[in-house]
Amino acid sequence: MASQPLAPLTAPDVVRGVSRWLVRAGVAPLAEVPLGCGRRADIVGLGGDGRLTLVEIKVSLADLRGDRKWPEYLDWCDRFFWAVPAGFPLGDFDTPAFRPEATGLLVADRFDAEQLRSAPWHGLAPARRKAETLRFARRAALRVAAMLDPEAAFEISD
Repeated sequence: MASQPLAPLTAPDVVRGVSRWLVRAGVAPLAEVPLGCGRRADIVGLGGDGRLTLVEIKVSLADLRGDRKWPEYLDWCDRFFWAVPAGFPLGDFDTPAFRPEATGLLVADRFDAEQLRSAPWHGLAPARRKAETLRFARRAALRVAAMLDPEAAFEISD
């Protein structure tokens, strides 16, 4: 019997692989995180040292090339990674428009991720770090509370 081709990787697949990579790197990941600027990050990770890693996932070239908001994310993290599914064309990430000197690059599948380019650390302002760390912790705790009591109407506000 011929094997069935695998379905194309989706953003949730990439979230899963990147999250596993972050955990191994000592970073606690949280997906779909609103930031203080009103934007939503695909993944924010909190390291044991208190530094914040933001990951922006792209699964199509059209989405990547049409995204004009991503530079705003740099002000809300200590380091920034792009993450794409295995097989994604990578050429755009080396162009000045995608700031290769300021951004890292991960390639992921459903099970893991590989770092193709390291993300440099930037110093986040202490007041912003405190506010975003508190926002991260509250959101994570409320998500756990909602899992423990699915019938309760937990409102996760920022």
